[in-house]
Amino acid sequence: MGKIFIGALLLLGINTATFAADITGLWQTIDDKTGAPKAQVEIRKETNGTYAGKIVKLTPRPGYTPKEICDNCPAPYTNKPILGMDIATGLKQVDGLNYTGGKILDPNTGKVYGLKAKLSSTGKRLHMRGYLGVSALGRNQIWIRVE
Repeated sequence: MGKIFIGALLLLGINTATFAADITGLWQTIDDKTGAPKAQVEIRKETNGTYAGKIVKLTPRPGYTPKEICDNCPAPYTNKPILGMDIATGLKQVDGLNYTGGKILDPNTGKVYGLKAKLSSTGKRLHMRGYLGVSALGRNQIWIRVE
């Protein structure tokens, strides 16, 4: 009986570790300048093994009305609705909790940045780094998993 209980706990631990190592799911983006929620992004795994993130909800707040159209964005995003848009593409898992090689679009400015990400060990926070050229020239955002 005790061995079955310990075995069940071990299996539960394996499932938790597997969950923590996966970035798929719904994430609340947080503005790195104000600390306020901006949008919800759904990250999915593509058939080629990379990850992409689509805006599924925009979050207005007092003094901030989200843009609806990506008017300053490069092709193929030009003049497309922001809601439903893939803003993160090409992210690859390199080891455990680390992802790299992606691109992320800032729909407010129309700029496209290189992207790398690190999932917290609990699986509840995603540390995103958008950069131009080299990772040292960029900015960070922390996304929070929506449960």
